[in-house]
Order: sequence, then structure tokens, then C-alpha cells
Amino acid sequence: MSDGGTARSDLLRRLGEPARSVWAKHDRDTDGWLPLWRHMEDSAAVAGLLWDRWLPVGVRRLVVEGLAQNESDARALAVWLAGVHDIGKATPAFACQVDQLADAMRDQGLEMRSAKAMGPDRRIAPHGLAGQVLLGEWLEKRHGWAPARTGQFTVAVGGHHGVPPEHGQIKALYGHEELLRTPGVSSRVWRQVQSELLDVCAESFGVAERLKGWRTVRLPQPVQVLLTALVIVSDWIASNPDLFPYFPDGAHLDDQERLAAAWEGLDLPAPWRAEETDRSARDLFASRFELPVGAEIRPVQEACVELAQEMEAPGLMIVEAPMGEGKTEAALAVAEIFAARSGAGGVFFALPTMATGNAMFPRLIDWLSRLPGVAGFRHSVHLAHSKAALNEDFTGLMARTGGVVAVNVDEPAPVSRQERNDRHRAGAELVAHAWLRGRKKSMLASFVAGTIDQLLFAGLKSRHLALRHLAVAAKVVVIDEAHAYDTYMSVYLDRVLSWLGGYRVPVVVLSATLPASRRRELVAAYSGRTDASAAGDMTASDAYPLLTAVAPGGIPLARRPQASARSTVVQVEHLADDLDILADRLESELVDGGCVLVIRNTVGRVLDTARALRDRFGAENVTVAHSYFVDLDRADKDTALLHLFGSPEKTDGRPRGRHIVVASQVAEQSLDVDFDLLVSDLCPVDLLLQRMGRLHRHQRGQGQEERPELLRTARCLVTGADWTADVPAPVRGSVAVYGRYALLRSAAVLLPHLEGGSSRPVRLPADISPLVQSAYGEGPVGPDHWQDVMKKAREQFERYRDDQAERAAVFRLGDVGRPGRPLFGWVAAGVGDTDDTPTGRAQVRDTRDSLAVVVVQRRGDGSLATLPWLEPDRRGRHRAGLELPQDATPAPFAARTAASCGLRLPLQFSGETMDRAIEELEHLYLPKWQGKESPWLSDQLILTLDEDCQTRLAGFLLRYSPEDGLEVTRDADD
Repeated sequence: MSDGGTARSDLLRRLGEPARSVWAKHDRDTDGWLPLWRHMEDSAAVAGLLWDRWLPVGVRRLVVEGLAQNESDARALAVWLAGVHDIGKATPAFACQVDQLADAMRDQGLEMRSAKAMGPDRRIAPHGLAGQVLLGEWLEKRHGWAPARTGQFTVAVGGHHGVPPEHGQIKALYGHEELLRTPGVSSRVWRQVQSELLDVCAESFGVAERLKGWRTVRLPQPVQVLLTALVIVSDWIASNPDLFPYFPDGAHLDDQERLAAAWEGLDLPAPWRAEETDRSARDLFASRFELPVGAEIRPVQEACVELAQEMEAPGLMIVEAPMGEGKTEAALAVAEIFAARSGAGGVFFALPTMATGNAMFPRLIDWLSRLPGVAGFRHSVHLAHSKAALNEDFTGLMARTGGVVAVNVDEPAPVSRQERNDRHRAGAELVAHAWLRGRKKSMLASFVAGTIDQLLFAGLKSRHLALRHLAVAAKVVVIDEAHAYDTYMSVYLDRVLSWLGGYRVPVVVLSATLPASRRRELVAAYSGRTDASAAGDMTASDAYPLLTAVAPGGIPLARRPQASARSTVVQVEHLADDLDILADRLESELVDGGCVLVIRNTVGRVLDTARALRDRFGAENVTVAHSYFVDLDRADKDTALLHLFGSPEKTDGRPRGRHIVVASQVAEQSLDVDFDLLVSDLCPVDLLLQRMGRLHRHQRGQGQEERPELLRTARCLVTGADWTADVPAPVRGSVAVYGRYALLRSAAVLLPHLEGGSSRPVRLPADISPLVQSAYGEGPVGPDHWQDVMKKAREQFERYRDDQAERAAVFRLGDVGRPGRPLFGWVAAGVGDTDDTPTGRAQVRDTRDSLAVVVVQRRGDGSLATLPWLEPDRRGRHRAGLELPQDATPAPFAARTAASCGLRLPLQFSGETMDRAIEELEHLYLPKWQGKESPWLSDQLILTLDEDCQTRLAGFLLRYSPEDGLEVTRDADD
């Protein structure tokens, strides 16, 4: 078989026939193939363009500093490693796999046994590991490197398929020389070809004269990760036959023609280049955010901007400030400043849930539309969670990009491409780029909003972890609602922060309420100094608002800005946990109307409460919100709540009479809703303060005069416990969710306010930090006669916390190793592949597996349809009652609508019950849906409701309504 080299190639003209005959890729369907020399040149050329046009300045700078040389040296290293990454294919263990290609190599003296004759031993020499060994040998024998110095460079070759080799694997291969070179006369030819390929690559890619100087380099591990990731990305692009056609079809183009066609076809957006600004905080906010007329920047926001500008180097900034102080806008302003100073090429905004991620995404897009360095340019954006494809804001961006395919640079561009290029020149375009929508590539987009899981995955030993690290290393990272993460998640978060510090990634952490101990842990993890808190200005633990900043390896400093003039005085009192008492109390409070929020800690309590209140107040005056609604209904609920109870500047839909919303914890975070009265189950004090943030959130008239007269004073009624017992006894469901210890400490610090009446209200924001620090501190709280019960609860809590930390550590990534130590075994004993699936999220969240289904309705005639009450989409297309044929693939819009009715079943369906439920759900198997023909419904479990919206599953009766969501009860007939 010919080497295919009909066009000019720098590598080809330097190689002898045996080296030209080595193959790298083969397509069994078309019999197309690619010589190794061609793939080496393609990969190196792609790496060069990625370095020049795609890698952010900050990432390039880190490699330059790690190499302790200039940028041209760092670029040459990246290009060279990408170019030689597949040298392990020049071995008998790999080359024997395709008979006709192996025969062509045998004709050049490269003898090898057949794949069958080699047997399972071939698995000892995967080509990545073989390449690492060959490159290491070459560096030692040809360039005089010490064996201990080679691994830090060669691991990028060994790990280019996602898992750096382990020491045991390396040792095993050294015992099987025949897999690298066939013994006998042919061994010399194999060795000559391997050396020739590496010699020529060193010359062509510009490192031959540099290798001597690199012998003493100690590459930091973060740099090794980034180089590995760049090799992976280069290989993936260069391995795409749509971009780099196989021979013989692709043989006629020379190096530059081939590369230009592929790069234009890839059409990869450039990174963001943030522009440094000396504008005042007031000017910056006025230009970046759509502020209401007459609005003033808040002191916390101003202090954040000033601190970001004053810090010696960008680093970690923790922002602790009251609800409603504009922390999100502050974080984005700081991100812009940090990006300009650090060379970051984007922003990742991490949020607790998919719902909060969805809410943040349009705000991120709006900010980007006003951002210098984005306007007039094309950048990639992504919504990073498992149901992003169902989000209409995101799918609108997906529709702007086509597929990835090479173009003929000698021919006129197709009209669609020409038009698109015109649009790029005309103004900004934010796109969900096709190549960056892959499962493992999506986080590489420049601007990403998504769930915290996406960040925590960077601390999980898993395949292709280097790509996740490259993704976050290239951005400013914002972590919202930092108080919402438990011990299990914090184990991963702290380890991720230590790596982010190693990459010098700027990080902004937002929290309304953060315990001082947790603040110190975050600072220590990022700075890499366990003494950082003691050595720096960590200020009094109850200072509030509070900004804490630290650079990697630095000493923390703090700022104590004033809170804004906004303050709320909340009277807190007990309320017995009895539905009749609750209904009576609300009846007396709502004589003149008013809007009440009742937050329960479990969905069961939400539904029980809603039933009782509807009996008293009428169904039309009670709204339910919790997490067990199908996705479209959940989104509609959020929209309705914002319309009815949002800011008076944004909506006039507030009910005139009385209205009660009964909700679970979904009402705690991110929704800008405002109520006249709050009733809450007892919960940890930081969460109760979050809930209070929904009380009198906005000014409604002078002295709140637009609220009903009885509700012009903000009040919170705390229920969900037996307050008459010697020690308050929280209800069982709350204990299951939060643990008894956290609830008792919350009750203890609230006790003076609960018993003090109007003379001891909770003053927001002044009391936020003292309450949180007391509740989460080590000192005793509460009356003396509580202490025995508190001690037992604490012991139980500590056992549970230690168990969480121990379980989380099993698959947690190791800490940043010393410079020069190779990444061998970096993800050993890991979880394999992981992504944003229930199984993946369960690795970084301490949750039991739960069952996800797609909900449709079975009509009386046996046909299936989408749910009958769904509202039209934004384009006015009807979604209710769409026909879903069982013997054919549903139309794309109908299938997408059905998929948008996903529902996660409650924990009753975990464990053994889950197995039974899956078995019953699999009785309905529709190959045209659940096979590969429908991308929306592939592999989904289908839950069918009858015409009364009921069904039975695994011994339970399920009822669903758009008003109440899912209700699950024991099936009396089971």
C-alpha cells in the first residue's frame, strides 16, 4: 500500500520508506486510512492553532512559567507533544490489527505477528502507554535525559486517551519488549523507524535544540495536566475524518491546504479577551447592568470591585452579604476585572440546582451582550446540566450553529457560511458551538452556567479528567450559594479549590450566610496554606457584610463594607405544628388580604398542608410548589410565582385578596419573590434566614403601606416542632432531611428571639452573621436542660459527618503534587467515565439513586399523547395532547415535548423498590422511542398516566396534577 504522500509534506520528505509505511488510522467501512506521519503533522498543526487562537492567555502563561522559558518554547513543547502523541502506534502491538496495512509494513522490513498470534498480551501495550515508553527511551538515549525527568513530559503521551498510566502498567510493559519491537533481525528496523519518526518530529516541530535545556525542568503538575488536555483536544480534532479526510481521498492536499480547510470547517470561537478598565465601580455597574432608574450601586458591590482592582494578584474572593444585595452582579463585575488581570478566557457560574442554573443562564447572556471584548466578536456559551437541551434559551443558541465539516478553501464559501461570517462581522454572536456540545467537551466553552456538579467533577478521579481541568483553568469560576453544600460535597469542593489555586484560577464564592469555620477551610484549600487564616487578616468572625480575599500561596485580607440602607426587622414566634391551628392563624392574619409563604421541609408536608388550607381558603387561593413536578410544569410554576409575587418594578400581577403559597425548599434560593408573612418549618438557621429573605423583600409604599395593615410588620412563624416538650422535638421528616443536631442548634440560637416577641426581633442583616456563627460554632448554645439531648445529637452528627467525609474521599482526586512528579496513576482506582447523569451526580453528592422517568398520558383508546394541559412554547406551538405513535418514531417536536416532561421520582422508589419499578416500567418498551431513532427519548423510562392522571408502580399509587405535582401513597391493593 502506498504511503499516500502525493502532496507536499515536511515530515514526509524527511522519512524513509519504512517510516512512511506506518499507519495510524483505518476505517473498516470505507477502507480509508491515514499514515502515522500524516496524523502527526495534523495533530501538531492543530495544537499550534489551538495555542495561537483558542487557548486563553492565562493558560499559556502558566505553561510558560512552568517551563521557565519564553512563550515560543512553551508553544513548541505543546506542538511537539501533540505531534508525537501517537508514536506508540509504531509498534507491533498496534500495527498488527489491520492485515493489509500490516502487510505493507512487513514489506518494509517491519515484521510482526498477527493480532491473533499475539493474543491478550497486546493489552499490555495500549498505544498511549507504548508511546510514553518509546518517547522516554528516546529522551534518555538520544538526548541524555535522566530517567526521573522524562515522565513529567511523556505522561501527556501516555495519558492522551484520558487515563495517565500507572506504575504497575509501565513496569509490566518493560517486561514485554516484543510488543514494542519484534525480536530478531526486524528489531533493528523497528527501533530505527521509531527513532527516525521522533528525530524528524523534533526537528520539524522546533524542539531539537531545546531538549537539552529542558533536562533540568521540573514541570508543575497543573502544567502537566494542561499539556495532556491540549494533546487530547488536538488529537480529537485531528482524528475527525470530516475535518482531516483519510487517504486516499485526503492525499492530494498539502499541509497548509489541509489545515486551512479543517480549521475553517471547525470554526472554533476564540476565547474572550477581557479589557482592563479603570472605571469606577459606579460607572462599571451602570454600563454592564440594566439598573432601575435612580438605582445606586450598593456598598458591597462597590467594595467588591475596589478589592478586585487592589489585590496584588487575582485569587479567591469570598463575598458574604445579605440576600438582595446584588451579589450576582458583583460577582460578574469582579469576574471581568479578574479575567482582564489574569488572562482568563471565560466564566463558569456554578449554582446549586438545574433550576437555579436555568434562571442564571439568561442573566449571563444579558451581561455578555454589554461586555467589551464580547460585543462584535463570536464566543461559545453553554448551559451545563443534564437537561440543558430542553432549555429554550439554550436551544435558541444551539440553532445558530451547523455541523462541523471541512471546507474547500479554494472554492467560494457556501451561502450559509458566508452569511454567518457576515453576521460575525456585524456584531456579537453567542453560540452553543456544535463541536463543544459533546459530552466531555461542553465545559470547554468560554461562558458556562451550570450546576455545581460540573465543578465538583474536577475533583473526582475519572476518565478524561484533564479536559475538565483545562475547562476550569481557562475561566474565572463563580460559586453561588456556597452555604448550600454539605460535608460530602465540601470534600470535593475543597480539593477542586486546591487545584484551582494551582492553576491560579480566579474564584468568586458567594454566600448570604457562611460559618466562619467554613470560610477558613475555603481560604486554606485555595491558598495552599493551612496557616493562612491565622497569619492573615481574617477579621472577627461575626463581621458582616464581609469580603475575604487571598491569592494562591498568599495571606488573606478582609474588607468590611457597610450593608445597604435596606434592612428588615422580623418578629419571630413559635407556632404549634397543627394544621387547624395554622389555618386559624392565617384566617386571622388575612382578614384584609395578603400573600403568605408557607415552607415545609418535605413534599409530603407540603401536600398535606395545601389540602388543609384549600378546605379553608379555597383551591384558587392556594398554590403549591415543590420539586416533584415535571420539568415544564416546574418552569411554569417559577414563572407564575415571579409574575404574582415578584418585584413591583417588574410585575403588577400581585393578588389583590388573600393568597397562600405552600412550598418546599425550592422557594429558598434564587427566586426574587416577596411575601407579607412567612411560615416555616424549623430548619438550620442559615436556611431559615434565606427563607426570611422572601419576606418583605421589596418596599411596597412608604412604611410598607401598600401591604395589608396587619402584615406591615414582617413576621415569621416557626413551626414543624413540638415546642411544648422540655427540648423542642422537630418533626420526623425534618430530622431525616437536616439531622437533629442542626435543628436543635438552630432552635437554640433563635430561642431569645422566639421568646422575646416584638422586643427581640431578628434584624436583617445585622443579626445574620451572629446567628450563623453561633449555630455553627463549637460553643454550647441553649438552656442547660437541653445539653444532654444536644450532646447525643452532636455525637450522632459527628459520626454521620465523618462517614460522609470518608466515603467522599474514596474517589477524590489527590492533592497537587510536587513539581516534576509525573501524573502517573493520577486517576487510578477512579470511577471510569462520569458525566451529568444520576449516577455521575451521585458520585459528588451524598444522595441515594433516584429514578427518572418521562411522563405521558395513555388515552382511553390506548394511544399515547403528551400531557393535556401543557402551555404553548415561546413560538406559539401547541404542546398539549400531541400524538405519540407507538409503532413509529415520534415527530421531533412531539418527542422533545415529551422529554420536557421528565420527572424524578421520590425516594420511595430507591433501593429494592427501584429494581421493581424499573422492571414494571420496562413492560412498556417502544423500540422506535427508546432505541436510537429518537435522540430525545432514547433509553428513557416511560411512565404512563391514565385519563385521570393516575397509575400504579411498585406497590404505590401515583397521582399527578399540574396544580399539586406528584403525590405518592401506598397502594392498598398491593
